[in-house]
Amino acid sequence: MHKTENKRIAFLASTADLAQSARNTFVHSFGDCDPSAAEVIVALGGDGFMLQTLHATQHLNVPVYGMNRGTVGFLMNEFSTEGLIARLAAAEEAVINPLRMRATCVDGQTQTALAINEVSLLRQGPQAAKLQIFVDDRLRLSELACDGALVATPAGSTAYNYSAHGPILPIGSEVLALTAMAAFRPRRWRGAVLPKAAKVRFEVIEPVKRPVMADADNCSVKNVMSVEIESAGDVAHRLLFDPDHGLEERLIREQFA
Repeated sequence: MHKTENKRIAFLASTADLAQSARNTFVHSFGDCDPSAAEVIVALGGDGFMLQTLHATQHLNVPVYGMNRGTVGFLMNEFSTEGLIARLAAAEEAVINPLRMRATCVDGQTQTALAINEVSLLRQGPQAAKLQIFVDDRLRLSELACDGALVATPAGSTAYNYSAHGPILPIGSEVLALTAMAAFRPRRWRGAVLPKAAKVRFEVIEPVKRPVMADADNCSVKNVMSVEIESAGDVAHRLLFDPDHGLEERLIREQFA
């Protein structure tokens, strides 16, 4: 439970008109403060805006309560202008760790980024990508011909991973999903479920002939040669959800939709 009466609330909103209008309403009723001085952040928008908010405020260790003013809103609570203080006080917290990506490009440059949902590798041209997959420095798949592959967190397992027919992971599980996208060879390889502590490395075969890009949430890196992925246990995102509507319940409900 989080007692929020008389606490400082920061209201953040996406650029969408619905989100901006909602922010104006809340600020008029409750005031506003800078996120760095807030004790709770209310994010108004869709899942994309929630990811932006979590990335932008991860250094603050402030819980974020999302309200859906976007499309899907899997990471958000239902929107209402009524009873905000009571909802915040009753909210349940879920703590999630993002993935850390380290991508090495063909020209030798490296780039790191964090991903709350997934790190994905995608073919960059008309030819299928060819990837080698290492887990904890052990070669597990010598050649995967595909449109791409991804590693997803439990929180992100219902996003791109689920669209690619990957498994939905319980939010409390200490596992990651490794999922192929349109695998050509091995044709029936559907991926793997790995321990959260596993370190995954993709090596791109023929990276010049078959260029590949890597995405970590909103960070894209082109012409990658090698991509290393591991759970960032040193980074924790705190999300607040209405009782009986938390991530664990949503993950279960999604599987019976």
